[in-house]
Amino acid sequence: MKRVVNILLVEDDTLDVIDVRRTLDKLSIVYTLKVARNGEEAIQLLEESKGPGTTLADFIILDLNMPKMNGLELLQELRNHMVWKDIRVFVLTTSEEREDKAAAAALGISGYIVKPLKFNNPGSIDAFNLMIDLMNMQN
Repeated sequence: MKRVVNILLVEDDTLDVIDVRRTLDKLSIVYTLKVARNGEEAIQLLEESKGPGTTLADFIILDLNMPKMNGLELLQELRNHMVWKDIRVFVLTTSEEREDKAAAAALGISGYIVKPLKFNNPGSIDAFNLMIDLMNMQN
């Protein structure tokens, strides 16, 4: 029996949510995907996952450019929280800015992927690493 991988996708663009879901489906993994449209919604979902019978996200796939609370602000909150600080976070963004990459790296991300999410992109070792992590979580 394969283990269910719990993923929290923090993304405000509906088309990008659909794209991520399709890409994950191609991996043939068993997963649940919760979607938050900004950092504030993500914190609310994480707070709700503390209750009995709920599961914390195994991974967070995080956009940087969002309304209310952006990705870097959320990442800072995650890293300062005792329960959430060790959740693996992969940034998925349109930003190729060095400053964004450096700021995210300083907050301990597992990878920085420039949209769109494609696991077969030879130029994105971080997308490949995410795929490998997802596959390994199945066992």
